[in-house]
Amino acid sequence: MLNMQPLISIIVPIRNEAAYISRCLNSLAAQDYPQDRLEVLIVDGRSDDGTQSIVAAFAAQRDWIRLLDNPEQTAPYAMNYGLDAARGEIIVRVDGHCELAPDYLRTAVRLLAETGAACVGGPLISLGDSDRAQAIALAMSSPFGVGNAKFRYADQAGWVDTLAFGAYQRNVFETVGRFNPELTRNQDDEFNWRLRAAGLRIWLSPELKSVYYTRGSYRQLWRQYYQYGFWKIRVIREHPGSVQARHLIPAGFVLALGLSLLGLGNRRTRALPLAVLGPYALGAMSFGLRRCRRQSKYLPAVLAAFPVLHLGYGFGFLAGLAQLLRARRP
Repeated sequence: MLNMQPLISIIVPIRNEAAYISRCLNSLAAQDYPQDRLEVLIVDGRSDDGTQSIVAAFAAQRDWIRLLDNPEQTAPYAMNYGLDAARGEIIVRVDGHCELAPDYLRTAVRLLAETGAACVGGPLISLGDSDRAQAIALAMSSPFGVGNAKFRYADQAGWVDTLAFGAYQRNVFETVGRFNPELTRNQDDEFNWRLRAAGLRIWLSPELKSVYYTRGSYRQLWRQYYQYGFWKIRVIREHPGSVQARHLIPAGFVLALGLSLLGLGNRRTRALPLAVLGPYALGAMSFGLRRCRRQSKYLPAVLAAFPVLHLGYGFGFLAGLAQLLRARRP
């Protein structure tokens, strides 16, 4: 039976988060969970923007915050270093771009006990610091933008395949293993797949509230989703059963669009791009209007963010697939 005030270890993998880490740490300091039952492990990938100084200043006043070094500088290594140092019965992953609601930890402990889940988490509340970033946040909170990734927009509790900022029972890592250090991106998705393959379950609840600050430009968003697509191929290679429609559709869209554009020089196939882009534009407009119903000024930027999400992921997925096929050549 789960102790109702277990020791919780929060692992925060970061690199160059000077703009956001104070908000994250303040949200952890504001938790209504006993601080003597809490430890925060900031695993820094050798930041060069002043992040370490900010964390060190917080840690100097709070003995439950520790700053750890991550020479490899990637998230899976950071998580594994954090797991090596963690003493808690519950392990919570938090990103530097994230803030937790004050009751997040207390609610997570209760839900773990009530559901018997191996991991619990909540849907992300995506926000932006500028108009462009807020439009990106709206696009990332739409089913049209992210498919059936329920942790980005769900408003009902239920069992899910993955989520962000999960609270895990410590024994999960003894059963499933650690995070795959070869996956610069998507390491949490891959871990959660292994968790479910082991017969364990993940519970998503809107009671668990967290804020995620999105990228502030289309260039940054493209890079983020290109990497998601690129590294998803590695996950599928290891676990073919993990593939879902939302992983394949962006690449299919890129291929369909590219092939249709090749037909522009032929009178018979000149209309093919419209056959691809027309339904896409209608879908984007429909979901965009719904998402921006109370924030109409963001609609043009949201409509621009949708193809950045989809094309970025699709091109990344195809690039990852091409690299995999080249590596398999004799």
